[in-house]
Amino acid sequence: MSTIELDKDSFQTAIQGDTPVIINFWAPWCGPCKNFAPVFDKVATENEDATFAKINTEDQPELAGALNIRSIPTLMVFREQVLLFSQAGALTEGQLQELVTQVKAVDMEKVHADIAAQQEADANGADGLDDTNA
Repeated sequence: MSTIELDKDSFQTAIQGDTPVIINFWAPWCGPCKNFAPVFDKVATENEDATFAKINTEDQPELAGALNIRSIPTLMVFREQVLLFSQAGALTEGQLQELVTQVKAVDMEKVHADIAAQQEADANGADGLDDTNA
């Protein structure tokens, strides 16, 4: 599968499904981004069951800012609107392939259950700290 371009209007729709969405944040002037692009594109062609997307931070500064992109290239992986991975810096082909394999294997039911449990704990004021010695 080839990569798609995302913008602030298409981003939310793209991350909603069960299919992993691997996003490369980049800019045209970025040397490491240019070096990483062929690796990203090659792994994309080898993984038809994942969506590979690019976001040009120059064209989409609001989206990059909302996602706290501080350096590029940055990779983010979403599934079912959950951020599963975020890392600045380029990966090797082997590292990116391993990341894709791991993301596909994630039990999203468990992830959603863990998120719900954490939200419930936060709502109840449970911070996990032992206040008995305070």
